[in-house]
Amino acid sequence: MTPTLPIAPPARRQAAREALALDDEALLKVCDVEFFIASGPGGQHRNTTASGVRLTHPPTELSVTATERRSQSQNKDAAVRRLRAGLQALTFVPKVRKATRPTLGSKRRRLEEKKRTSEKKAGRGGRLGDQA
Repeated sequence: MTPTLPIAPPARRQAAREALALDDEALLKVCDVEFFIASGPGGQHRNTTASGVRLTHPPTELSVTATERRSQSQNKDAAVRRLRAGLQALTFVPKVRKATRPTLGSKRRRLEEKKRTSEKKAGRGGRLGDQA
């Protein structure tokens, strides 16, 4: 069974759709952009510059970060890609599944197959005490 994703409220879903229609520059203007010092490998340059980027989209309350590069602009591009992927996930609406009943033909075929299997197994021979 596939895991079910939480369904976003309609207002949040609509805000995500509107944000996806924007180009990257307009999307960045709507978002809160925060730069911070990213920890990890990369040497002195990375440890002294604010190369980490955090984007927060207030209408959808979606926040993403990118810290894997030493360059702030590369991290900003990666964060925008992640934000778009998150907004795309918010717009997903699962199809409503209806319970169905088996058709008469499928019931008949299933019972016939069960009967054939039963006859096959019954004809395989008896118990050890039945042999003469």
